[in-house]
Amino acid sequence: MKRIYIPLLLSCFTLLFSCKSENNEAEVNSLIEAKRAVIAPDKRVSLWELRFENDSLKGETNQPEALEELVDELKAQQISFTDAVLRLPDAGLGEKTKALVTISVANIRSQPKHSAELATQALMGTPLNVLKENDGWFLVQTPDGYLSWVDRAGVHLMSEAELEHWFREPKVVFTALTGHVWKSSDKTEMVSDLVAGDILTIQDETKDQLKVNLPDGRQGWISSSEAQDWESWIASRNTTPEALISTAKQMMGTPYLWGGTSIKGVDCSGFTKTIYYLNGQIIPRDASQQINEGELVDADKNWDKLQVGDLLFFGVKGTPEKKERVVHVGMWIGNGEFIHSRGLVRISSFDPNNPNYDEYELGRYLRTKRIVNVPSEHILSVSELLTTNQP
Repeated sequence: MKRIYIPLLLSCFTLLFSCKSENNEAEVNSLIEAKRAVIAPDKRVSLWELRFENDSLKGETNQPEALEELVDELKAQQISFTDAVLRLPDAGLGEKTKALVTISVANIRSQPKHSAELATQALMGTPLNVLKENDGWFLVQTPDGYLSWVDRAGVHLMSEAELEHWFREPKVVFTALTGHVWKSSDKTEMVSDLVAGDILTIQDETKDQLKVNLPDGRQGWISSSEAQDWESWIASRNTTPEALISTAKQMMGTPYLWGGTSIKGVDCSGFTKTIYYLNGQIIPRDASQQINEGELVDADKNWDKLQVGDLLFFGVKGTPEKKERVVHVGMWIGNGEFIHSRGLVRISSFDPNNPNYDEYELGRYLRTKRIVNVPSEHILSVSELLTTNQP
């Protein structure tokens, strides 16, 4: 009799254990997804790549508090599991969890390889949070919260203490649209190119030139007329109509570049982001993020409601079957016109009698939002850039 019942009993235990394990897996993964909806609804700015399988909690996240809440919840439910989650920043980085961009414009990509899609860019002197390393590439988070990968050659790794020391050094902002750091004051050999918004530290100065340090320690000379000290530059930033229009029009003809956020090339949201950055505000990276900021001004093509600096959004309207798709953004400059990057930075009009009439954008217009003087936790002052880089 024992030879008959013991295998059967073991089989029942195995079946019960398997059912319990499958139930736990489904329950925990449901909890993971519920937390994702709250703390990481946008994977571009929050990393919550977790899964529960084979009685093991796996994946990685840069949301440690939410992870500990999940772990405590599983323990409270007496669910036995192995915690194999990689907590970011990775301990393997040691103290080097900060970085500064060391080239005029760093290309930051969606994956750790040069052939990957360009996700965004960051200017020289931009502080970054470093989360992990993969074969010479670093997963970083920019001041606007964007998560993506940068090549080792574009950044200088630092400890938090080293970054704080750099924050305290006297600095200048490069204000010309483009320029160079020269090895010597006779300007015969280039150290680096520069673009508007790059940040350098000052080592010395003459009557018309500044000796500067790049974030990685390289040194050189720039013209004093092409830069402004950090404090006075910050104090002079504002989002008046005149300032916004002036900055936008200086970039006329700049080529379109998917992922671009500099004078070297911009996509549509990179263009609006650059306009606002050079006038003192750090706004979210993508059009689908920017549309969530500010206050609604118009959704009915009533152009009389618009003010200079308002952001116009374009795309595909939502239906009961499909979600709205936001695919383009531009900035209103008055007189029925807006400026945007499509092919190149250009001015378009909604007036059929204007030579810049843009029937295509008119046809996919969604709505207009105002972010000037509208407080938001997702819009930072540029003055905060060198005091904190925590998204």
